[in-house]
Amino acid sequence: MTVDAGQAAQVMASAQCLYDEQQVEHAIIELAEMITESLGDQDPLILCVMNGGLVLTGKLMTRLDFPLTLDYIHATRYGREINGGQLKWLVSPHTPLQAKTVLIVDDILDEGATLAAIMEYCQQQGASQVYSAVLVEKLHDRKHSQAHADFIALRVEDRYVFGYGMDYKGRLRNAAGIYAVSD
Repeated sequence: MTVDAGQAAQVMASAQCLYDEQQVEHAIIELAEMITESLGDQDPLILCVMNGGLVLTGKLMTRLDFPLTLDYIHATRYGREINGGQLKWLVSPHTPLQAKTVLIVDDILDEGATLAAIMEYCQQQGASQVYSAVLVEKLHDRKHSQAHADFIALRVEDRYVFGYGMDYKGRLRNAAGIYAVSD
């Protein structure tokens, strides 16, 4: 279910700002420092999860001052919905994963079924190590048993959030902050 521009503007106008742009940018800088410290000597493949991971990946790329390769993967359970369904694989990485250190970059760790499936896919393709980084981890107890993030920039309560790559029904990914939809 998509929303039109007017409906998206209404959602934005009534949303609560959880983290403003300056706070998010600071968190991304700290995230890049953690990743650099852990993976800076491993020539990793950065694997952006489309579409949500696009903003975080772009912001991270200029802050990761070490050799790396960039590719993307597109798998989704949400599409333009607010509730997850069956996982759909849309695009596989073009770079072979065999013997690579892979860092999966995504927007949010919510229930984690998509992230767990992508991590499993990378392992099946022969990646030597698979790590994950997310902009936001949602705090609740519904996470998939195999879901985890090695690098987390921010944590939010269990609310529907958007901005910095996260969408609300296909819109508002470009919001310069992390916002919660009002109840």
